[in-house]
Amino acid sequence: MSTLEGRTATALVVIDVQVAVVEQAHDRDGVVARIGTLVDRARAAGVPVVWVQHSDDELERGTPGWQIAPALAPAADEPVVHKSFGDSFEATTLGEVLASRSVGRILVAGPRPISASVPRCTGRWPAATTHFSWLTPTPRTTPSGTVWPSRPRR
Repeated sequence: MSTLEGRTATALVVIDVQVAVVEQAHDRDGVVARIGTLVDRARAAGVPVVWVQHSDDELERGTPGWQIAPALAPAADEPVVHKSFGDSFEATTLGEVLASRSVGRILVAGPRPISASVPRCTGRWPAATTHFSWLTPTPRTTPSGTVWPSRPRR
């Protein structure tokens, strides 16, 4: 059940699955394969898939490393939201994309650690605190190389 009136749909939001990001992931091939499985299952179930693509000084838009990993290419009808902050809602169209699809619950997958991004985005999306789940398909590595355990976040 959604906390946003009239927004009962669920969407899979795939964040930062770009070449330069996934190549740093622990078990890179496994990460890509498991995210691919989540995307395939969402598509098969009719769940909208929304892609979020990051750019900044180290990950310049248009460069080979900025591209979404080829094995995880968005379908032609799946929106790609561009961001330049750690928060996928800050200065992006993600909120509007979700609203246009009546999304009141989001499931999130991606190769990066999530500790900094979840608290920031929960304040930007009213339903996030109760209808926001991280699907962590593999252990994640921090920039220092620390491996985080794989587990869903609610």
